[in-house]
Amino acid sequence: MKPLRARLRPLARALAPLLCTAVWSGCSGSNRSASSRQAEKIIQIKGSDTMVNLAQAWAEAYRRVRPEVSVEVSGGGSGVGIAALMRGTVDIATSSRDLKPSEREAIRSATGRDAKEFIVGHDALAVYVHISNPLEEIRMDQLAEIFAEGGAITRWSQLGVTIPGVSNDEIVRVSRQSSSGTYEFFREHVLNKRDFKLGSRDMNGSKEVVELVASTPTAIGYSGMGYHIPGRVKMLRISPREGVPAVAPTVEAAQNGSYPIARSLLLITPGEPEGEVRAFIEWVRSPEGQRIVQECGYVPLLPSERPTAAP
Repeated sequence: MKPLRARLRPLARALAPLLCTAVWSGCSGSNRSASSRQAEKIIQIKGSDTMVNLAQAWAEAYRRVRPEVSVEVSGGGSGVGIAALMRGTVDIATSSRDLKPSEREAIRSATGRDAKEFIVGHDALAVYVHISNPLEEIRMDQLAEIFAEGGAITRWSQLGVTIPGVSNDEIVRVSRQSSSGTYEFFREHVLNKRDFKLGSRDMNGSKEVVELVASTPTAIGYSGMGYHIPGRVKMLRISPREGVPAVAPTVEAAQNGSYPIARSLLLITPGEPEGEVRAFIEWVRSPEGQRIVQECGYVPLLPSERPTAAP
């Protein structure tokens, strides 16, 4: 199979949020046991807000493939989904970060089984600014100085930026709540595990981050590239360090590793999935499920990551 060279066209990018905002097949709140859900052909999914639109799109499409199976999706953050997996109240946790060793041990202790992680796509974690902001690129160390505790950058003028029509150029930092996998990933890979500065606007969802940046000329925030709002925000090119060219968050850059803050999107189960849960995960990783990943503005699995067909 030839390497994937898919390029999201501007129109596809503009329509991605609409294509991906699927009708909910259900909502959270069920505490049915795993065995009960299996008997009723219900698959309960909870976790990453980065992935919630994507998971909803999968759920709606899968309903057409298997009308007898109901896939119920809710967000709350990667940590919330993983905690629900430990309690046995969901079948699958969605996560935009890897499991922590403590979480892996907790799942083993609670369920008696080792957690199983399935890569179902990739995301270039984008850094967003208002469309009027003239900044086009930023270095990783500058991001850390903006967001990390003790960081020295607090005003746009320190980056040589003048925002039209703005008198107070204090930077408004837009972040995520601490249960978010996006928060954890940004803290580890951009802040080098330093704590965040106090005083940021901490949003509950990925969409809310981008919407606040879109309405705030002096804001900067981070979110999945699938939440881009064309014409209202811009995604900055990112340089890993001084002297190295900055790279835009694109499908190609996330695939070839040149974008500094690309990450995997995961489905996590307690032990090897069986029955309807296994069938659903296999479908998500199939060409049909991966087409939805691309429609939602994310990066499909690489050829080397795709499941091989049974002989």
